[in-house]
Amino acid sequence: MSMTHSPSGGRSYLAIPGPSVAPDAVLQAMHRASPNIYEGELIDMMPGLVADLKYVARTDHQVAIYIGNGHAAWEAALANTMAPGDLALVPATGRFAHGWADMAAGLGVESRILDFGKQSPWDMERIAEALRADTDHRIKAVLAVHVDTSTSILNDVPALRGLLDDLGHPALLMADCIASLGCDRFEMDAWGVDVMVTGCQKGLMVPPGVSFVFFNDKAQAARAGLSRVSRYWDWEPRAHPQQFYQYWAGTAPTQHLYGLRTALDMIRAEGIEAIWARHDRLARAVWAACETWAQEGPFAMNVADPAHRSRAVTSLRLEAPQATELRQWVETNLGLTLGIGLGMAEPGDPAWHGYFRFGHMGHVNGQMIMGLLGGVETGLCALGIPHGRGALEAAAQVLAEA
Repeated sequence: MSMTHSPSGGRSYLAIPGPSVAPDAVLQAMHRASPNIYEGELIDMMPGLVADLKYVARTDHQVAIYIGNGHAAWEAALANTMAPGDLALVPATGRFAHGWADMAAGLGVESRILDFGKQSPWDMERIAEALRADTDHRIKAVLAVHVDTSTSILNDVPALRGLLDDLGHPALLMADCIASLGCDRFEMDAWGVDVMVTGCQKGLMVPPGVSFVFFNDKAQAARAGLSRVSRYWDWEPRAHPQQFYQYWAGTAPTQHLYGLRTALDMIRAEGIEAIWARHDRLARAVWAACETWAQEGPFAMNVADPAHRSRAVTSLRLEAPQATELRQWVETNLGLTLGIGLGMAEPGDPAWHGYFRFGHMGHVNGQMIMGLLGGVETGLCALGIPHGRGALEAAAQVLAEA
């Protein structure tokens, strides 16, 4: 008799690449009556929140906060730096670079997309060729996705900064760290990033609804050169508010701020270097299991080279429709939810059912990862999908050596 998942049968595990698992402490912090938005603790907590957000981003520069998701942060970053008719260079390694380019198109900004496919990182020589050809510096920004959540490719942002510097190209370097911040190592100032966007629902461990745009003086100068910026998207009053409401261009996301305060306390207590190390260790355990499963049958990781794999998300494939069958089986029978293969094939294409993803970002530890891997092993066995043996032992060995 098969076991059917029910709310009384234990806590379900959302192992998707965002929204990530929200810590109980964060949820408890948010579970309160609405506070006073004119004076008191909500207003008083903002300087500390801003300081700790900059700590996670590794920057001494500015941050603007928006009530919205990562797409809102995309639009805010563009609205403050680029005018209709401007040109952006977009090196693409998955769906989300194309999404950012499409957001730019909605603002009248032209994008030149360099598509590197769905399994390879940026080719720096191809990017260099595009920048060298731009002799009149029409390219005002490079829209760089650090980790593409669909493909799980980790791109080399410092190398891109070095390329821009070596060529003397003045384009802004804008990084999408929605999947990576607080998971994969990222150093905004040390890496020379001018604008960085992220959201609260992945490495920051807060339910979706708040996003962030970090920007330096060079980006601020680009903002000052624009003829206008819409009142809502303008980052200037949000980063330098004279009154509390200006952080938000209106009412604050009250409960989210309490959750964010608690999440940032947790991040501070662990330390960002330790958080990066934890994500690296857990990711290597995931990879060890996946490499073992791949020794027999159709199981495969999307990114072959570990140097180009994110520590936050792993994109995977089986033979269609096995990925969908596996996801449905483990969710129904084990209470384990895996990520869909977003952006790897169109939803109407039968191939769509051959892709899936693991999220291992934010509030995760060793026993959670071993539970994820054990659930997948169980599903592979239940469905009769051929796979290599010894995956759990391989993952356990990684964690035992840590």
